[in-house]
Amino acid sequence: MIMQPSMRIVPVAPSKSASLKDTANSLGVHDTLQYGPRSIAAETRSSSNNLEHRLTNWEETQDNLKLTMLRNLHGLHTPARLLMERKMVSTHPPMPTMRRSNVHLDILMGRDETLDPSDFFLGMEHGPSFAIHSEMERKLHM
Repeated sequence: MIMQPSMRIVPVAPSKSASLKDTANSLGVHDTLQYGPRSIAAETRSSSNNLEHRLTNWEETQDNLKLTMLRNLHGLHTPARLLMERKMVSTHPPMPTMRRSNVHLDILMGRDETLDPSDFFLGMEHGPSFAIHSEMERKLHM
């Protein structure tokens, strides 16, 4: 993740635009015979919904705000060190038969005191596999 200094609390709303690039003929006019009647409402509705966009980018925007506040308060080294620690912790692959949670990354992201559905449902419905060697061979493509 790259930190962009911004004090934005909510994600930026996507810009709505309607264009004729996809349905234009050689003269630059909408080709009704080939693509049907043009509907501005359908073209703007086909773009992503504002609420959906806000929900998908909410956590990233909040994290960027926290990193910017750390940068303004303590200097550039603090968010840089935190991003470096996150990268080191997230690249460490877990054992194939163990639970797929990353407690270290949760602590660094500030999610250690929250409960999400992913904390309970990590694909362990059938129980742990005790064939560690076959799981390692499958993971390492041996």
